[in-house]
Amino acid sequence: MTIYRIVAIDARARREGRDLRKVGFYDPIKNQTYSNVPAILYFLEKGAQPTGTVHDISKKAEVFTELRLNQTKFKFN
Repeated sequence: MTIYRIVAIDARARREGRDLRKVGFYDPIKNQTYSNVPAILYFLEKGAQPTGTVHDISKKAEVFTELRLNQTKFKFN
């Protein structure tokens, strides 16, 4: 059974290093995704860069729509 964890890591850390936070998972066999959207938005707003795969998964989950809404909200307040 293959389930991929989606984690936030420091780019300066080793690939197998300690993650900053687990922000979701993806099960390609069941085509099931869990995303902690507030945590993902937090890291994206701080400048995190998702990998291509995580970008595609996040796009399906409409995370970037949430990010745009949050950025618009910040601009008008």
